[in-house]
Amino acid sequence: MHIQFKKGVLELCVLSQLVKGDRYGYELASDLARTIKIADGTLYPVLRRLKSDGYVSTYLEESSGGPPRKYYRLTPAGDGFRRELHAEWYTFVTGVNRIIIEAGGKSDDKK
Repeated sequence: MHIQFKKGVLELCVLSQLVKGDRYGYELASDLARTIKIADGTLYPVLRRLKSDGYVSTYLEESSGGPPRKYYRLTPAGDGFRRELHAEWYTFVTGVNRIIIEAGGKSDDKK
């Protein structure tokens, strides 16, 4: 997948994962890496930005096998932002798919 595609949707992916519950950074990265290939360290700048914008909050929780883990929690503002991004993403993907299909391509075109 092209790197710019991933950069554009990483915030939405992180916020969508946090809807399921609080997560620590490595857990988020591992969950996302199962679906999209992301480099180590890619996620932490996104998490810092989401925190500074007030879309996530953090707290520390003791770990059984090491130092405390920093957990990320979706804030109400973050959930609203996630909903906005989701709507924009859906509109964008629908439009791009329409353009591709009208040009004679298919969504499963492997050329």
